[in-house]
Amino acid sequence: MSTPAKRKAVSPAPGSSPPPRPAPAGPASPGAGSPEAAGVSSPAAPANTDEAITGAHWLQQGMPEEDARDVDSSLESDVESSTASISSTIFNYRMINGRTYHSDAVTDIEYWAPNDEKHLDSLEIYYHGVELLNDHQLHMSPLKDNIERVIDIGTGAGFWAIDFADKYPNCEVIGTDISPVQPSWVPPNLNFEISDASKEWTYKPNYFDLVHVRFFVGAIEDWNAFYREAFKVCKPGGWIEHYDHSPVVTSDDGSVVPGSAMDTYGKVLAEAARRIGRSATLADDDTMEEGLKAAGFVNIQTKRMKMPIAPWSDDKKLKEVGLCAYATLSADIEGVVQFPLGTVLGWTPEEISTFCAHVRRELKDPSIHGYYHWKYVWAQKPEDSQ
Repeated sequence: MSTPAKRKAVSPAPGSSPPPRPAPAGPASPGAGSPEAAGVSSPAAPANTDEAITGAHWLQQGMPEEDARDVDSSLESDVESSTASISSTIFNYRMINGRTYHSDAVTDIEYWAPNDEKHLDSLEIYYHGVELLNDHQLHMSPLKDNIERVIDIGTGAGFWAIDFADKYPNCEVIGTDISPVQPSWVPPNLNFEISDASKEWTYKPNYFDLVHVRFFVGAIEDWNAFYREAFKVCKPGGWIEHYDHSPVVTSDDGSVVPGSAMDTYGKVLAEAARRIGRSATLADDDTMEEGLKAAGFVNIQTKRMKMPIAPWSDDKKLKEVGLCAYATLSADIEGVVQFPLGTVLGWTPEEISTFCAHVRRELKDPSIHGYYHWKYVWAQKPEDSQ
């Protein structure tokens, strides 16, 4: 598989349905929007909302009827997944229903995300939305100007690592991942490595000024062990940052109806994660704070945010954030749900396809004001640590 060219985060080009890109502004939590139209309603919620957890329920609903407002070709991804015939075993990707996933030669863990171009392209849009949500702050820790080494765990396509290396050209930056999908054209102070962060880390103790972790939901079984490894390699006085979310969709006005596709979406992902011993709801509980404290970190600070998953907010910045989230899900919701729903929960491809169609339908309904919870936690290794 060819490595992508260096990626620069950009906003999705608005089509005929979404609003044009606005300038960043406004508060950091969404207020209720004032939709101009109610949109097309979703199927009625089942009397027993547990039924919505099953693929059979959504298959019985049938495919939603097409509506003129549903046509949004500017946000659809036409990039098909591909594999390369390369001798190195790290490129021997697993194939599931036409999508590629990390090689078993790199790790024996089960990770939900595809590593093909279609998914990476959608994540580029998402990265911009996540950065905008936090006002384009690359880090929250009070880093010194003379920092020497930083590591980005689970770097993915390397978006954050590239931006950080550009901002700090005298700092050595390392990005690690289980898939070799990073670009080859990067700042000279940045290197990418293939490494499984769920295993013991092999870096020197007291080595990094900052350990950065982002969007790692569903990736780690033992977060306490993970944070102990981070503590070990962090310099005394150095910092760790973990920026993550929960896929559970909620609303402040009750517009995300129990049993709806949007309500079911996060719940089935959380259930699939639970069945393989993972947590998908890091932003909804105290896993990060408690794990960092147990590992020995101090000065633990938390910032909570709400991320609209569609451009419904009246706030200009959050409307753009919602547009990014909408474009990401619309382009590749199958890539998000295929492993958890199909491989873990046993849904059929037809059930998954029908369910995704209902989620897309609800995303385009301006009367539904759904959002994710995001949480940014940063903490410091004590200066007197050994």
